[in-house]
Amino acid sequence: MLKNRLKELRARHDFTQIELAKRVGVTRQTIGFIEKGEFSPSVTLSLKLARALNCDINELFWLEGEEEQ
Repeated sequence: MLKNRLKELRARHDFTQIELAKRVGVTRQTIGFIEKGEFSPSVTLSLKLARALNCDINELFWLEGEEEQ
């Protein structure tokens, strides 16, 4: 299962779910589902999120059971 720290990094940038969604071209609901781990984003969306949050994709996402980086 894919794990993430999207909510934490979004908060660091003081973005609402709506603001981040607009930056990456998805709905607010999509951001919420990703944050809850109910949806695994595509590679393209993952890269857009990492770019919008100014972080490395490995800081944002990792596989469950692997050490967080």
